[in-house]
Amino acid sequence: MSRTILVTGATGMLGRVTAQQLLERGDTVRVMQRGDAGLACEQFRADLTDTDGVQLAMRGVDGVIHCAAKVSMTGARADFQRVNVTGTQVMLHAAQQAGVASFVHVSTPSVAHVGRPIVGDDAMPADPDGARGNYAQTKAQAEVIALASTTKEFSVCAIRPHLIWGPGDEQLVARILARAAAGRLFLIDHGHALIDTTYIDNAADALVHALDACERVSGQAFVVSNGEPRSVSELIERIAVAGGYPPPGRSVPGPIALLAGRLAERIWQNTEPPLTAFLVEQLSTAHWFDQRRTRALLSWNPRISLDTGFTRLAQHLQGAAS
Repeated sequence: MSRTILVTGATGMLGRVTAQQLLERGDTVRVMQRGDAGLACEQFRADLTDTDGVQLAMRGVDGVIHCAAKVSMTGARADFQRVNVTGTQVMLHAAQQAGVASFVHVSTPSVAHVGRPIVGDDAMPADPDGARGNYAQTKAQAEVIALASTTKEFSVCAIRPHLIWGPGDEQLVARILARAAAGRLFLIDHGHALIDTTYIDNAADALVHALDACERVSGQAFVVSNGEPRSVSELIERIAVAGGYPPPGRSVPGPIALLAGRLAERIWQNTEPPLTAFLVEQLSTAHWFDQRRTRALLSWNPRISLDTGFTRLAQHLQGAAS
């Protein structure tokens, strides 16, 4: 039976693809963001902290997939707090007032990352104090608030997709290609660390499954990935080659890269630096997860393998260049 689903942040890759998947399966979809999402569905233009705008978008909604967030490696704490924490609180309150039944909060594995390697862990509790950086800390706060909002009538779950990439990605893929084009692409500790990533179609599909499963998994958080850990060197090399660039030819020792990241953060205080301490940690520390609970409770499995994803990415980039 068709339901009315509100997706926030549909100008971003994850929100857009999620809305498209919902439309394709026959749901009535409305999206909310500040700009034009370019989708053939009802659109609401509102900031997450615009109480009146959020309440208007929420009327008659059965379920919410909340993708919108401030995502950056740097920035003022107050900006992250306003969007990621206050914005989520506004969304949750409006959803409860409107009688929404299911609310999927899009989180991130970094809410539970305190600097140590992650080797086959499940979703650990969000840690607002121990998480690294303003983004992760405010997303951890938001997840704790969201899951605590669960009631008998209002089901909330949190999905933490890990390193989403694919055609149209302005985060991981765009940054790797920009560095390759500038001749600044390098590895840290030879890129030996194993990490999980998530192809965009799989991440969106997991959110749709989470929406359907929300009532029975309410109050829980799940990490989502392709479940195919690969080395950082392979990931960076295959993205670079897909874009027509050679693989990175040099490696920097981890301690030197960490020092450079910390110095860069001090120098580039008003713009995003080329390297940060958090990025160094992500590129030199293992991050891969046990997906058995996620797949069993969400009744979900990734449909697109990483190899197929790399092929699709290359086709997309070659088409854009021609």
